[in-house]
Amino acid sequence: METAPLLMERRKALDIKIKNFGKNIWCYSPSILTYSIDQHRPADNFRFCPISVTGRRCQLQCDHCRAQILESMFPAETPERLETLIKDFVRRKTEGILISGGSDLDGAVPLLEFIPALKKIKEQYNLFLVVHTGLITQDLASGLTEVGVDAVMLDIIGDDETIKKVYHLQKTVKDFERSLELLDRYNIPSVPHVVVGLNYGKISGELNAVDMISKHRPEALVIVALMPLENTPMQDTVPPKPSSIANVITYSRIKLPKTPIILGCARPRGAHRISTDILAIKSGVNGIAFISQEGADYAEKKGFKLKFSDHCCSLIFKDIKSQEKT
Repeated sequence: METAPLLMERRKALDIKIKNFGKNIWCYSPSILTYSIDQHRPADNFRFCPISVTGRRCQLQCDHCRAQILESMFPAETPERLETLIKDFVRRKTEGILISGGSDLDGAVPLLEFIPALKKIKEQYNLFLVVHTGLITQDLASGLTEVGVDAVMLDIIGDDETIKKVYHLQKTVKDFERSLELLDRYNIPSVPHVVVGLNYGKISGELNAVDMISKHRPEALVIVALMPLENTPMQDTVPPKPSSIANVITYSRIKLPKTPIILGCARPRGAHRISTDILAIKSGVNGIAFISQEGADYAEKKGFKLKFSDHCCSLIFKDIKSQEKT
């Protein structure tokens, strides 16, 4: 049972969301999972495709992932292979791509050699281009500006211990804030992610990460949660409670009243996901990736209008702006 003060905070957050954005809930289902609910079935498996520029390789081997997330991505380890892959996607009517990959020992995805190919792809096909970068350097920021990416995604960690223990990085919170500063300086659309429970299920630094983000100009904020994966050091970790995830959303909504906030695809499944989805709606999210059937039904019961997209949820800011023009 949630306390009266917490319920009041959730109500405040929801009121802010409705005042600034209305009663739409954007529901995203890109081509990384098999998914359908009564209200929506994705058009095909190639509408929005994830690509890893390192294949299955990741030097960091973070405790929560151990490169497993790369297994669901299309490998393209050279610029030439990337261009060939994109040609095939275009034939399949792909509308957008996520460029990602494993991180190097400095916490960055090795993207610099792909900049010319990405620029060519963007100019030739005009696909939606979302890039997961890891930590940003000035050279990479300059290159991404030249490409004209639609959005950059990166995790923002607000706790030095988590950075060292989970990510194995000899970096600090200040290095993550520097990435946000570079994205602002180069006017690159940024969609930072906050991973709730990243420190072995504990809440440690998530609100500080939101505070950092609020000092910059994110186009949207994605909240995700630890999903303990088999064959990782966290496989037996208890994930954060749905209420803990919702607390971060509530705080974020109040801290960033005019920024779209999304509950992202990485979160525990089953009953946990259902509870999280419903609490997220109560806490003022603009959108949910792979919304559960129960979450969708709850939203409609409460008078929200579901808007569906098979693109990456990081593009919600474009969807909202497009909706405002109609």
